[in-house]
This record gives sequence, structure tokens and C-alpha cells, in this order.
Amino acid sequence: MSDLHTTSSGESHGSVSSYIIGFVLAVILTVLAFAVVATHSLSPSGTVLAISALALVQVLVHLHYFLHMGGGSEQRWNNICFVFTVGFVAIFIIGTLFIMNNTALHMMSR
Repeated sequence: MSDLHTTSSGESHGSVSSYIIGFVLAVILTVLAFAVVATHSLSPSGTVLAISALALVQVLVHLHYFLHMGGGSEQRWNNICFVFTVGFVAIFIIGTLFIMNNTALHMMSR
């Protein structure tokens, strides 16, 4: 049985087992993040680092298993659009923080 199903328009969708694997991985990563916080087993900076790492892995799991983004040539446009969107959001957030900080500095000087 193939891991991907292809529709008549050429779009690929994951199989049920692929979705189950993604769901189980997402649940495990979420439980691990809650466990790190609930047990207080790490220092505050270690907790932030561990949660950040778990969040990054969680994003990668969602991209692969639910959004079907991979390294194949058929995914090129999806990947380009995703990179463009991430870049745009990063510029938007960094620009907003810069403008708000600059505004706050100028308001304090008066």
C-alpha cells in the first residue's frame, strides 16, 4: 500500500497511518513539554530551551505529516510559498518591534 494517495489533480495526501503517526508524535511532544514544566526538573533557562526545542520539532512534525511538505521536486512550490510566508512574517514582526521600540524611545525623551 502506498504511503501517499494522489488525487486526479495531482495533489498528494497522506495515508491514514501517516496521519496517525503524526498525531501520536504531536501528542508525545505536547506531553513532554507539559512534563518539563510540571516537574520543574530543569532550570528556568533550561526549561525555555527544552520547550523551544520541542516546539521546533512539533512544527517539523506538523509540516511533514499534516501539511505534506517534503524535499521532493513535486513540493517545490509549496516549499517556496512557505519560505516566503515565513520571511514575510519575520520581517513584519521584526519591523513592528523596531517601530514600537523606536516610538517608545522617542516618547520617553520628551
